Amino acid sequence: MFLFVRKNRPFVKYFKQFVLCDYIYRTNLRIFVGCVSVHNRIVNMNRIMKISFKSLLMGTVAAAAMASCASENGALPVPETPLEECVYMGDKTEFAVWAPDAEAAQLRLYHSASDEATFKILNMKLGKDGLWKATVKDDIKGAFYTFQVQKGGQWLEETEGIAAKAVGVNGMRGAVIDWTETDPEGWAEDKSPKIDPSDIIVYELHHRDFSIHQTSGVSDKGKYLALTEEGTKNPDGLATGIDHLKEIGVTYVQLLPSTDFATIDETRLEDNQYNWGYEPLNYNAVEGSFSTDPYNPVTRIKEFKQMVQALHKAGFRVILDVVYNHTTNAANTGFERTMPGYFYRMREDGSFFDGSGCGNETASEQEMFRKYMVESLEWWMKEYHIDGFRFDLMAIHDIETMNLISERLHAIDPDVVIYGEGWAAQAPAYPAEEIALKANTYMMDKVGAFSDNIRDAVRGPLGCENAGFMDGVAGNKDNVMFGIAGGVEHPQVTVERWTNNPLQHVSYVSCHDDHCLRDRLEEATDATEAERLKMVKLAQTAVYTSQGIPFIFNGEELYRHKQGVKNSYNQPDSINAIDWTYKTQYKDLVDYYAALAAIRHAHPGFCLGDADLVREKLQFIDTEDPCVVAFRISGLEGIDSAKSLTVLLNGSKKLATVGIPEGNYTVLARGGEADVDGITAYSGNWITATATSATILAEM
Repeated sequence: MFLFVRKNRPFVKYFKQFVLCDYIYRTNLRIFVGCVSVHNRIVNMNRIMKISFKSLLMGTVAAAAMASCASENGALPVPETPLEECVYMGDKTEFAVWAPDAEAAQLRLYHSASDEATFKILNMKLGKDGLWKATVKDDIKGAFYTFQVQKGGQWLEETEGIAAKAVGVNGMRGAVIDWTETDPEGWAEDKSPKIDPSDIIVYELHHRDFSIHQTSGVSDKGKYLALTEEGTKNPDGLATGIDHLKEIGVTYVQLLPSTDFATIDETRLEDNQYNWGYEPLNYNAVEGSFSTDPYNPVTRIKEFKQMVQALHKAGFRVILDVVYNHTTNAANTGFERTMPGYFYRMREDGSFFDGSGCGNETASEQEMFRKYMVESLEWWMKEYHIDGFRFDLMAIHDIETMNLISERLHAIDPDVVIYGEGWAAQAPAYPAEEIALKANTYMMDKVGAFSDNIRDAVRGPLGCENAGFMDGVAGNKDNVMFGIAGGVEHPQVTVERWTNNPLQHVSYVSCHDDHCLRDRLEEATDATEAERLKMVKLAQTAVYTSQGIPFIFNGEELYRHKQGVKNSYNQPDSINAIDWTYKTQYKDLVDYYAALAAIRHAHPGFCLGDADLVREKLQFIDTEDPCVVAFRISGLEGIDSAKSLTVLLNGSKKLATVGIPEGNYTVLARGGEADVDGITAYSGNWITATATSATILAEM
C-alpha cells in the first residue's frame, strides 16, 4: 500500500496492480511521488521518499511531496500557443494531440468517417509543450483522422482528440478540410448588429422545436437553414420563423446546444430523433443532425454560418448555449482517451464526481482545461461570429476561469453577452466560495446569471403546487421587487443582492427546463384559460419591465404546450414541436408580447444599466396587498423620452389602486392590452389595475 497525496490531504489508496508495494513500517512509510496535484494520478514513481508517520498524520508531508514532484517532473507542460490539432495547408497537414505523460502516440488516417481500415499510420513525436506532433506532407483534404496514445504499456481507444473543429458523421473522427470552403458568400463582410444593452431581449429556441412542425411553412424544417428562410407563414398567412422573431421584437436568439453532441445517431435522421443536446462530444465542432448532410463536414459548418449570417442580417445577435460543465460518457471522450483523470474532478477511488447529474463534472481549475475553455469560446466568436454564450450549470466552473473568459471574450467584442445557470444539479467537488454560483455573481465581471428569484416568485417554485404571484399567492412580493431592481442592492429590497449591475440579472419565468409556462399554469391552477392568459401577460410584464435582461422561451408567446411533459429533453416532435396555428388562435397574446418589447425598446428607463442609477431613480410604492407591486422610475430626463415610468403589477383577484404624483400620463398597458403609442391619455394621481393584470404609465 502507498500514500496518495492530494491537495494537502494525505490518504491511503490501494492499487491492485502494485501488490508487491507494501512499504509500511512501524514508524515510517515510503511514498511514491507523482504530479498528483495536477493529475490526481501517480505519474512518475521513480522517486521514493521516506517520511515519519507522525508527519504523515499531521498532514505536513504534502509540501515536501509536491516539491519533490516539481523537481522530479515539473508541472505538466501546457502549450503557450492555441491548441490546434489539425491544420490543413494544402500540400501538408500538421497534427497535434496533448498527452504529456503518454509513452507513445499515433496518428491514424482514414478515407471516410466509417472505414474500418486506415490508409496511413504515423508515429508522433513528443515536444516540450506536451504535444505529440506529426506532419503529413501530402494533400489529404477530405481525409479523416484519429489519435491513439499509449499509457502503462497499453494503447487507449482511438479518439478524434479534444479540439476537433471539423468531424465526420457522429463525431468520432476528425476531418481534414479546407476552411475557406466553409464560408458562405459574403461571410467576410458579416457583421453583428449593434444593439444597445437597453434593447437586449433574449429568445431561447431549439432548432427542431422552432421549425419542424408542418404548420411552420419552412422548407428546411428542423435545420440550421430554417433560420435563413424569409417570408414563411402559417396556414392562416401569419409570419413564422425569422419573420416572426422580427414581429415580436426580440433582439438576441439563444440557440440550445448546437455544438457536436452524442445523443442523436446522425446516420438515422429519418427516425426523427430528438434531444436537447446536453451530452457534449466535440466542443469545437458543429452538430450534424441539424445539417442537411451530416456526412459532409463542410456542409454542416457552412450551413451553421449561413444561419448566423441570416440572423445578423435580420438584426439579431446570436447566443450559443455551451455545456463545458460535463461531457457525454467520459470513457468515450477525447479527454479520457488522451489524459485520463485530468480533465474531470475525481474521487479518491478513481470514480467521477457528478455535480452535473450527468455522470461527471469537468475541472475548469485545471490549467489545460481552463485554457481549453477560453480558446474554444474564442474560436466560436472568431470563426462563427457568435455574439454571446449561455453557460449550462455554470456553478460547476470556478470563478477565476469565468473571469478569465469574460476578459478574453470582451477583448474580442466589448458587447459580448455572457450569462449562465448559477447552480449545479448536485454540489460540485469544489469550494462553494470559489465557484460561479448565483450568490457569487457579484464576484464576476460582466458575467450574469438566471434569476430563479423572480422566476419562482412570479410563477411559483419548481415542483410547487401553486403558480406564485401571478396567481395571487402571497409571500412572493420581496423577490418580485428584487427582480424588478435587477438583483442589485436597493434600500427598499430586503433580499440580499447577488449582482453588481442589473445586466447581470436574467429575468425570466420560463425556459426549456421544467414545464413550459402554459403547462405550469394548467398543472398548478384551477383557472380558466382566459384567466391563465391574464396570468401569462402579468408575468411577462414583470419580466419586460425588470431592470435585468428579459428572456423568453420559444413558443410561449404562442401559448405553446408540451402536453404536460416536464422534462422533454428526449421526447418526440409531437411533444416539443411548436404548432404555428397557435399564432392565429392566440394572436392577442402574441401582440401583447410584441407590444411589451416595443415599450421596452422605446423606454430605456426600464434598463438603466447601472446599480447606482437603479437606486437613485427606481422607487417602489408602498402597497398593503402582498400580491401587488408598484414602482416608479423618475428623473429620466436625458435618458428616456418620458419623464417617468410607473408600473403596477396586480397579482391579486381584485382591483388594485395606488397613489402616484399628479401628472399627465400616457397609458401604455392596461387590462391585458398594450400599445407603445399609448392606449389612452390620463391625468390624475392614481394608477389602477384590474385583477391579474398590469398597468404601465409614461409621464410625457
